[in-house]
Amino acid sequence: MTAPASFTDISIDKLRKEGVDDVRVMGMLRKMLEIRRFEEKVEELYLVKGQLMGPSHLYIGQEAIAVGILSACASNDLVISNYRGHGHAIARDVPMKYLMAELYGRADGTCKGLGGSMHSAIHPAKGMIFASAIVASGVPIAVGLALASKQQKKDDVIIVFFGDGGLNTGAFHEGANLAGIWNLPVIFVCENNQYAMGTSTAATTASANLVDRGAVYDIPSKKIDGNDVGSVFVTAKDALARARKGNGPSFLLCQTYRSKGHGVYDRSEYKPVGEADGWIDRDPIVRLRKVIMENRIATDGDISAMEADIAADIGKAVEFAQKSPEVDFRELSKYVYV
Repeated sequence: MTAPASFTDISIDKLRKEGVDDVRVMGMLRKMLEIRRFEEKVEELYLVKGQLMGPSHLYIGQEAIAVGILSACASNDLVISNYRGHGHAIARDVPMKYLMAELYGRADGTCKGLGGSMHSAIHPAKGMIFASAIVASGVPIAVGLALASKQQKKDDVIIVFFGDGGLNTGAFHEGANLAGIWNLPVIFVCENNQYAMGTSTAATTASANLVDRGAVYDIPSKKIDGNDVGSVFVTAKDALARARKGNGPSFLLCQTYRSKGHGVYDRSEYKPVGEADGWIDRDPIVRLRKVIMENRIATDGDISAMEADIAADIGKAVEFAQKSPEVDFRELSKYVYV
């Protein structure tokens, strides 16, 4: 489970050929840093300050996937997230203050403080339609949305994120099969971070060729370096264009690594000693920053100023969340369907 030797450095030329100028490259770096620093703050609030409770699953190490995919999307595209969804939401421009308020269980949260971390990536105003704690449960929902989009002759594409553990669920297989049969505008994004909870992918999947999970349903499928924001962006852009032309679904297997445990409560002591070393060298933020510096897109000072600005924004998000009220008990019945 070491990092693939075939991973290559991010090519700035690849991005420029796709119309991504230097300003947009810096925007990608900022989004990735926002996700990383937000998640680090969440971890601190749970484990050091004890201000947050309940389960929370961090996105640290996977930032290039959310940013690469969602940077390629149009504003009308719809996103189905999962319990590791903070990164998806931030990449989709959901304000961090609303995400943080949700983690604090406050009324200004994305789910009015009633959903917590695992449902925090629900924000219809930004096209974030659904997020659930149930593995791959978003797949059939995404397929249903894609069917509606096709029937209504809309131009939107549905993006659904799930982990490698989701590939072994009936929800994935049933959803992918229908998407293939009906030629639906949906992109299945598998974030293979090498672990489903505490169990390695190798221990739960008979075939090592996970990309075949899409191909068996006659869905164009690609295995890509999920720690290379450029490769993710270019591949997603092609898949989105294909879907908009009426050519159906795509399956993207993004290879990455979960640098933390399954949740904030998990020390990941089951990981073999030294396993993470190769992946640390392929950190998506370090790689993009290196490319930016080598191509003189920005200086150390520019990036330090960006980091300071992000730190200030996260500080404001925490302050906003702490000052947000709780939902009045009498309002709770409004959010229950009977």
